[in-house]
Amino acid sequence: MTDLASLTFAHTPLDRASHLRTDTAWLTKARRDPAARVAVLWRMKPLVLPAERGNPLRDAAWLTWPAIQALRLHEPATVFLGMADETPHFAVDIGALPDPSLDGPLAGLGDFIELRAALSVLSDDDATCLGQAKAMLDWHARHGFCARCGTPTTVADAGYRRDCANCDSHHFPRTDPVVIMLVTRGERALLGRPAKIGAAFFTALAGFVEPGETIEAAVAREVKEESGVDITGVRYAMSQPWPFPSSLMIGCFAEAVSEDIHVDANEIAEARWFSREELAAALDRRVDFERLLAGGEDVPDPPLRVPPPFAVAHHLIRAFVQGG
Repeated sequence: MTDLASLTFAHTPLDRASHLRTDTAWLTKARRDPAARVAVLWRMKPLVLPAERGNPLRDAAWLTWPAIQALRLHEPATVFLGMADETPHFAVDIGALPDPSLDGPLAGLGDFIELRAALSVLSDDDATCLGQAKAMLDWHARHGFCARCGTPTTVADAGYRRDCANCDSHHFPRTDPVVIMLVTRGERALLGRPAKIGAAFFTALAGFVEPGETIEAAVAREVKEESGVDITGVRYAMSQPWPFPSSLMIGCFAEAVSEDIHVDANEIAEARWFSREELAAALDRRVDFERLLAGGEDVPDPPLRVPPPFAVAHHLIRAFVQGG
């Protein structure tokens, strides 16, 4: 089974220190701490430093509070991420600015990159911290008004709550549970091809858990809806936070009791059974995931492509290939 420490977003270097979120005196001091580290996201893209010569990896740009103050933003959404080596870490949404990489104090410092595109060059620690930052700041950007009465809400609890002064409602960040499952039958596994991605790319079937539904029921329903295949023996494998925008991927295995495929074209474009040998070969192929999402796989009859290592589907497939 996959070591969770190797699964992107699944292991954090930070102590979330939730007991400090309501300590206003401590937070005030932390926001003046010259040692504090601050990640900035512009339109949900984190700032990433340039690569050093000869090294493909890049570091997240952790700034100081004076650098944030130099941006002259008016009450930007700010989230306390946690502590590492007694150093507070924060994230700030600077999306109200014009492109800060072109002009201003941050010009020339690095690039604002879509997080998913940056995963192949970031360390696991930076990726996890930026994933937490993106999920939280994206929630603030989407939930500026009270869902009960429509009044603008204010940030509380160091970024982990929004309050409505009109109806006294409290709003908390949400995480949407998603089941993602590898259905197997003997030496073969069932994968689906999303409609908007290149013809060679196949991945594990997946779907949102509905209200009042168990994980097992969601797995069976989604597999049936997408492929027409009946399953049994649902087994939990692993989970992965997925900040695009705010899901928890619940990885499972299931056994098929039927083989005939009847694809719902509204769900996926195609579903097929693949052998262990085909999947083993696909795992060794490098996948430019962003290019796939953009529909860039135009090569006639390209070889099978599966998700890259930062996706939980990759680890489900690898576990099956390795006999798990």
